[in-house]
Amino acid sequence: MQRIVPNVWCQGNAVEAGEFYSAVLPKTSAEVTMSYPGQDLPDSQRDFAGKPLVVDVSVGGYQIRLINARTEFRPTPALSFILNMDPLMFDGGEEEARTCIHSVWEAFADGGEVRMALGEYPHSKLYGWVEDRLGVNWQLMLADPAGNQRPMLIPQFLFTGPVAQAQQAIDLYAGLLPDSGTEMVVPKPGDSGGILFAEFHLASQWFSAMDGGTDHHFTFTPGLSLQVSCASQDEIDKLWEELSEVPEAEQCGWLVDRFGVSWQIVPQNMGELMKYPGAYQRMLTMKKIIISEL
Repeated sequence: MQRIVPNVWCQGNAVEAGEFYSAVLPKTSAEVTMSYPGQDLPDSQRDFAGKPLVVDVSVGGYQIRLINARTEFRPTPALSFILNMDPLMFDGGEEEARTCIHSVWEAFADGGEVRMALGEYPHSKLYGWVEDRLGVNWQLMLADPAGNQRPMLIPQFLFTGPVAQAQQAIDLYAGLLPDSGTEMVVPKPGDSGGILFAEFHLASQWFSAMDGGTDHHFTFTPGLSLQVSCASQDEIDKLWEELSEVPEAEQCGWLVDRFGVSWQIVPQNMGELMKYPGAYQRMLTMKKIIISEL
């Protein structure tokens, strides 16, 4: 079970986004897994009555969740996805992997924004950073088949601002979740401090992090959040207490931590709980999810 699921806030177009990713990305499929109730919705959601609420996308077995919502939020480059194209994944080896990267790149760049041009870099023979038409950022990378094998998709944190925060965040997150730890840390050169690149595990899942400094004029938003499934109320309570730092952001299981990252702390059987009559409406009145009150 994938315990941490990235959630992308979609502006009323989650179904179309799922179809887009299924058509563009290799080994990818999408399906609607939850819909809005047909009635008794707040005014802000009334137009969505009976329509899809959640579209789950599987990218090579890695789950990304698309939330069908209004226009309040949009993802930023502060949370991106590294898409590792390992030649060992393809029958045609490196040539086919390169072809796949170019195909995905063209689709994402169409209507999107190129942040780092596709080409050869010291860390990869073929790499590029692009923001797609939905605002989601992707780092396409030709993996080295001789190196350590990594999953096809790895979320990456980019911490911006004058103070280095990546190491503090890694330590906090890894201390809260079991089966977590650091794989690799490359410090920034010189006396500037901070992390140039790090890889680590949270709940046995791969993540990456960097300190971006003050050159970037963006930070984290609820446009791309991380949903953590919990087996009990005690787990929910613990994560909520340690992570939540912005009281006004607490709503329906959502919180914002000290670094600005948005999290959703939910029961692992949330889908089943939402099938109870009135459960969705009761959830809307909550900040932290109280399982017994759903």
